[in-house]
Order: sequence, then structure tokens, then C-alpha cells
Amino acid sequence: MREVTNDSLSPPRAMTLQHAGGRPGPAAAGPALCDAPHNPPLMPYFIENFTLIRLCLQSLRVISYLYQNANSYLPRVRANLNFSKRPLVKLKAAVSNVFSFRTRTVYCDVKSLLVKTLVQLFVVAKWVVLVSVGRVRWCGRRGSGSRRARALLLLWLSGFSRYSEGRRDNDLHIGGIFPMEGEGGWQGGQACKPAAELALADVNARSDLLSGFKLLLHSNDSKCEPGLGASVMYNLLYNPPQKLLLLAGCSTVCTTVAEAAKMWNLMVLCYGASSPALSDRARFPTLFRTHPSATVHNPTRIKLMQKFGWSRIAILQQAEEVFISTVEDLEAHCKKVSIEIVTRQSFLSDPADAVRNLRRQDARVIVGLFYVVAARRVLCEVYKHRLYGKSYVWFFIGWYEDNWFETNLEREGIECTVEQMREAAEGHLTTEALMWNQNANQTTISGMTSEDFRSRLNEALREAGYDIDGERFPEGYQEAPLAYDAVWAVALAFNKTMEKLEKNGLSLKNFTYTNKKIADDIYEAINSTSFLGVSGLVAFSSQGDRIALTQIEQLTDNHYVKLGYYDTQADNLTWLDRERWVGGKVPPDRTVVVNELRTVSLPLFACMTALCIAGILAAIGLIVFNIMHRHRRVIQWSHPACNTVMLCGCCICLSAAVALGVDGRWVQPQHFSGLCAARAWLLATGFSMAYGALFTKVWRVHRHTTKPKVETKKRMHGWKLYTMVGGLLVVDAALLTAWQLRDPLQRRVEIFPLEAPRHHDDDVHIRPELEHCESEHNTVWLGVMYGYKGLVLVFGLFLAYETRSVKVRQINDSRYVGMSIYNVVVLCLITGPVTLVIASQQDAAFAFVSLAIVFCCFLSMALIFIPKVIEVIRHPTERAESGRGSGSGSAPADEERYRELVKENEELQKLIAQKEERIRVLKQKLAEREAAAADGVTQDVQDEHI
Repeated sequence: MREVTNDSLSPPRAMTLQHAGGRPGPAAAGPALCDAPHNPPLMPYFIENFTLIRLCLQSLRVISYLYQNANSYLPRVRANLNFSKRPLVKLKAAVSNVFSFRTRTVYCDVKSLLVKTLVQLFVVAKWVVLVSVGRVRWCGRRGSGSRRARALLLLWLSGFSRYSEGRRDNDLHIGGIFPMEGEGGWQGGQACKPAAELALADVNARSDLLSGFKLLLHSNDSKCEPGLGASVMYNLLYNPPQKLLLLAGCSTVCTTVAEAAKMWNLMVLCYGASSPALSDRARFPTLFRTHPSATVHNPTRIKLMQKFGWSRIAILQQAEEVFISTVEDLEAHCKKVSIEIVTRQSFLSDPADAVRNLRRQDARVIVGLFYVVAARRVLCEVYKHRLYGKSYVWFFIGWYEDNWFETNLEREGIECTVEQMREAAEGHLTTEALMWNQNANQTTISGMTSEDFRSRLNEALREAGYDIDGERFPEGYQEAPLAYDAVWAVALAFNKTMEKLEKNGLSLKNFTYTNKKIADDIYEAINSTSFLGVSGLVAFSSQGDRIALTQIEQLTDNHYVKLGYYDTQADNLTWLDRERWVGGKVPPDRTVVVNELRTVSLPLFACMTALCIAGILAAIGLIVFNIMHRHRRVIQWSHPACNTVMLCGCCICLSAAVALGVDGRWVQPQHFSGLCAARAWLLATGFSMAYGALFTKVWRVHRHTTKPKVETKKRMHGWKLYTMVGGLLVVDAALLTAWQLRDPLQRRVEIFPLEAPRHHDDDVHIRPELEHCESEHNTVWLGVMYGYKGLVLVFGLFLAYETRSVKVRQINDSRYVGMSIYNVVVLCLITGPVTLVIASQQDAAFAFVSLAIVFCCFLSMALIFIPKVIEVIRHPTERAESGRGSGSGSAPADEERYRELVKENEELQKLIAQKEERIRVLKQKLAEREAAAADGVTQDVQDEHI
């Protein structure tokens, strides 16, 4: 096989004359040139007429063409016209540089036309000069030599307009665009081009293929850049020989080439292009590819996500069309199966920010779509941000080389070591279309097995300088079978087309870029091609895509292990159960958030419950004590009915304290609203009963002292005391009923920020929750309730302060009642605001409120009943009590005397006030007299002076 390079135009061999700066051509191989006479002969007739007319017509054609198109096409250019050495080659190079326009057809036309015309002008002018001065003559007869030179020049000029490089008529030419070098992108031509050369050798060695013809490949490097790829394509098209088909690799280049090739009726066969956009038949009507579309990976990825229960993923992509279209297809598949894409990050060259955003979004299952050069940078950033290990799963593209994360680190400026890259890559998954025949012993159409092809390819790569024995494979090694089978697909399609054309007396040599009939025949032949190649069964879908299975692999201990295969068309997943996860379990697709209900500490609740139960038992015991000793005077004169009401209120308040500690640990959410209502009713009624009894007593004391009666021998009845407590309870019942009916208390959950796991488990985070009893207008109802209770507290405090020094026999414990009211008011005024502030701290709020309730209840019971209990203990019998009874019988008389003394005191105060008023008047008169006397003395002094 011979490779023809089309980087630039090269002169025909017939042009390499000695005076043109080249080696002597065939014409100069004979006798040497001799000196010519000094007298020049006349101008030859063919030069003077035929050739000059032809040159003038050619020049007029060029000038007319340039005049019509110069304004719209020709840019301002500069050319170096220094022709000191090799003037013909320099002339052609200058014209080629001036008109090296690679984007429009008209530029190529102008370029070709001008090159031909200027070369002809130069050669004719040179020969005219030589013939004119008589320097050209051959050794021997002078006239015959001149005729030979003229005849040679005429023959050469007549055939120059269609010069070629000596191509044969039985050669079939195809163009090849291979990405060999460059930065970024896919340089798969390093292995695919040797594979294509092997295929060409095998095809041309077959006598049953392309009988009488030889398949030749003309190729150049595109560097995986679409602009350069388009330039290579135009050079292949506009430089002879004519091409029948184009081979191309790299998705971006294939997109540009395939979209333009339809204008020349050229088929394009891509051996290394996975962009889903290439499946658009309306946009790429002449495209086929042996490389499966990247969309074949997406159903496989979705199948794996469903298998392992992942419903939340992230996507990291390089900003290339092939990956953008793949992501769009993946998003459509995810939407169908309800898989959430939490974030989609893209980057051009530096993936640092994109990887950092993945960590912020708590991405755990990440699909990465990028070329291998970018993949190494991504993996290094993954290591830096610790996005690997037992909590993360990465999906990479499977057509990277097996050691892709270890090679070219220093050359590409990767800041991670090989060990770090291995650590970050451990456990990732890859999906790839099967590119090697899985049956290693199956003979393919070339007569080789896939292992035979691997051996031949390795040998060719060794000769090219690659360290195959050290497993340093060039890029594109995995796609090499696709390039090999692509050449075989071309050969089989050409062979089928030739058989069809022969029936019509035509051949592939009749193909031109405007011959759509032969182009359609080639299209049908490729579309119907089906054979067993080294990459497996080669067949094309209606979109021109390769039909292939998908292979799933996992990197384990620095080696890829096959996990299974997936048939997209049959939706059949063959799983081998070889997966091995870091940490021994399937990584979750998100940080597992555990909702943890914050409840009151169990020891705290137990302690407060014990205190409340003790208080309830004490209150019950005091109620029994109050009933048993109700006939004793010490109990009778303290209003035992009010005491009983107070004790019942304390029991209810202590029960409310216990209810405040009951939360979601004991009560289901559906029953929590009942618990909220119970808390409100218990606390409100208990407070009204306990504090209402104390308030009633101090109210009676204040009333008794401010409105005295002449005779108060009748005992105060209990129902009068119940009236005040009953009024408070009625108000409570009205407010609570309205609250319950209009805006009932419901369970509201307060959610706190996530907390770190207690056992250093990165996959689990705690989301604390706290239950509250709230209603829609909770603030309004609390304001009404607190306002009502606050007024009662303040009024009771005022009455206690007013009667602080009053002693009334009918209420013998009025001073203790006042002290109890002081304590209750102070604790309530402190507890209410503080509870609102610390409501989000369940232990502190419960402890503060329950201790306030317990303290109020215990203190009130102690102040009211401890003196009575002590009195009963000291005087256990009624007789002992009656010993004081004789004195106690004078209580009404003492009261009457007290009233008389008060009345007498008031009269004396009035008398004193009258006397003080009389004294004030006398002092005023005395002052007036002294003032008058002073004025008289002053007048006498003045008279004397005069």
C-alpha cells in the first residue's frame, strides 16, 4: 500500500527540469546540453500563435472570474515573490499561500485556475527565452533538436492542464482523516490509522474483492479540530485523484465533514465518532459509522441505576457537542424513569470549579462525559475534593485505555501522583459498546480471529515505537477494530456497487462529485452491508448507526473487571455478580437524612414526673387532712373550702407539668392534637383553681378591712368564696372553647439544620425535629390568654400588698396567702417570657416550666398547711384546743373594741388636724404682725435721718 499525502501541491515529474532547480528529468537523461550560437533564431510559429493565444484566453478567463468575484470573496493578502531559488516551486508555493482559502468552494476554484495559468506562463516564458537566444540545441543535428524541443514543449503544454502524479486507472481512492496529534480531544488515529493500513493490505490481497482494482488511502491529521478537519477534507477533494469516500474520526470533525460531504455526494464512514447528533439523517444523509452512538450507553446507565436503586444523580460534562447531545439524551431517559438530576456541571478545560460544585450539591452518583485528557484532570480534582470512596460512584466512558489514569500525567501537568490517581479511580464503573469480538476463536471475514488481529496490531504499533509490552497503548487502541472493519465495510460496499454498475456498463471510475446515481448505489451498498468483523457483527441501522451490545466494567485493584452486558434492543441485562464496592455495600445516591425527633430527656422526665407525683400525693394527703380536721378552729378560720379548691388546682397543675413532658416518644402524631388540648385545659384550669383560691382569700381580707360592719358575728359562707373561683373558671372555659373551635392546637414540627453523624458515618446525617403545639393564629390566642392571666396576677399582687399588715380572725392565714401570691406572680412573670425564648430547647423549656409549676405548688401548700399541721400536731386533742377556746370566745368583743379604737383614733386624728390648722393660722397672723412691726421701725429710722 502506498500512502499519498496532500498537504500541498507538488509539480509533475515532467516539470523537474534542471533549470527549474530540480534533478534532470527523463528528457535530460540522454545527451547533455551544448552551447548554442549567439544569434537567436526567429520566434517559432506555435509559440508565436497557438500558445500565446491559449495563454491570452486563459488569462482573460482568470481576470474575468476574479473581477466578478473579487469584491465578495478575495481578502487582502500578502505573498513573498522571491524566486531566487527553484522559481517554479516558489511561484506555486506563493500562489498556494495567497489563495489558501479553506472554507469556500470558489477559493479552491480560483486557486487551481491561477496555479495552472501561472505555471504555464512561467514555463512558456522560460522556453521562449531559451529558444530566442539559441541556447537550446541537442548534440547532433541542430534542426532536429529544435524540432524535438518544440514538439516536446507542445505535447507538454497540451497535457499540462490535467497533470497528475502518475496515478493508475485501476486504483480506487478514498480519503482518510485521522486525529493523530493535538491537545485535548481524542487522538485515536494513533492506533486507528495502523489498523486501517492493515485492513487495506488485507483487502488488496484478496482476489475476490475489487477484482482488477486496488484500494488506496490518502490521509492527513485533523488533530481532532473541526476547522483543521474541514481543511484536510477540502485538500483531499480538490487535489487529484478523485476520492470515492471519506473515512473520519473524532465526533467534532465527523460532524463538520459529514455535514459538508453531502454537497459532493460523498459517503462518510466514521470509525471513531459517538456523538448522538450524528444520528440525524436529515442533517447527515451520507454518514455511516462503525462506532456506536454515545446514546447506546444511556439505557445501560439507566438500567444500572435501577438495579442498584439510585434515583438521584449528577452530570459532569466537557463542553463539546458530542457530550452535550449525550447529556440531553440522558436527561430524557432519566425523566422517563423519574430519576432526579440534582445538578449538571460543564467545563471547557479546567474542571476544578465544576467538581467543587458537585460536592456542594451533595452529588453521590456522578456521570462523567469528557475526553480522556480532561478525564485525567477531573480525576485529580476528584482526589483533591475527596469525591471518591465508599460514598461515591463515578460513571466514566469505556473507550479510554485501561491505564488512562496513569499515563501522561507529567506531560499534561496533572498535579496528582500515580498512586493518588489510582486511589481516586478505584471502584468506578464504565459502559462501552463492544469494540472487540468477544469470541476470541471465531474467524472473521478477514480470515483472522480477534486475537490474531490484536497480535498483528501490536506488532505494527511496536514498529511505530509504542511500548506495547509495557502496556503503554496509544490512544484509540480500543477503537482500532472499528477502523479495521470500516475499511472492510468500504471494500465490501465498493465490491457490491461495482457488480451493480457493471450491468449498466459503468464503473466506479465514472464517479464524480456531481454523480448522484453512483453515490446512491454506494449508499445502498453500505446500508445493506453486514459481516462479522474483528469488532463483532458489523451492521448499520436506518440512521447509519452501528448496532452493538454494551459492556459494563468496574475498576477493581487497578484492573477492569467485566460485570455484565446489556442488549438495548431486547432490554436484557446479563449480570455476572462480580461487583465489589469500597466499604462492602452499595453506595447510596445521596446523603441519607434521618429525621430524628427531639424529645425530652428520659431521666429529666422521670425526675420531674416523680416530683409531680409526690406533689399530687402530698396535695391529696392535705385534702384528707383538711377534711378530717375541718371542725378544728384553726382549719375553720382559714376557709377550708378555699384550701380544698387550691389543693385540687395544685393537683391539676402538677398533672399539666407531666403532660408537658409527654411528647412524640409516647404519643402518635395523629393523637398529638389531643395532647395539645389536654395541656392547655389542664394548665389553665389548674392555675385558675389554685391561684383563684388564693386570690379569693386576699380579696375577702381586703374587702373586710375596707368595708367594716358594726357586727360581724356571722360566719362567712363557703359559696361566696366559690363564686370568685367559679368566675375565673368560666372565663377560662370560654376562652379555651373558642380557641379549640375556631383555631385548634395542632402538631407543628420545627426542623433544624442537618447535624453530623454520631458514629462518623459519611452517608448519614441527622435532621432534628421538634414538636410544638401551635395553631394558625397562635400568637393572638396566647396574647389573649397571657393578658387575662396577667391582669389577675397583677391585681392579686396589689391586694396582697395592700393587706400585707392586716390580721383578720376569720382568715387566720392571710399573711401566708400574700406570700404565696408574691411567689406565684414572680415565677409566672419570669417563666412566661423565658419559655417563649427557649421553646426550641426541649429539655430546658420542660425543666424550666415544670420546676416553676412544682415550686409554686409546693411553696403554696407549704405556706398554707404547714402551720396548721404543726398546730394539730402540737395540740392533737380537742381539749387542748378548747383550753384556748375560752380566750377565743372574746374574739367578737376584741373585734368590736378594735373597731372602737380605730374609730377613736380617727376622731383623734381629726382633732389633731383641727389643732394643727389652728396653729397654722396663728403662726400666719404672728408673721404678719412681725412684718408690720418691722415696717414701722424702718419708717422711724428714715424720719430720723431726714
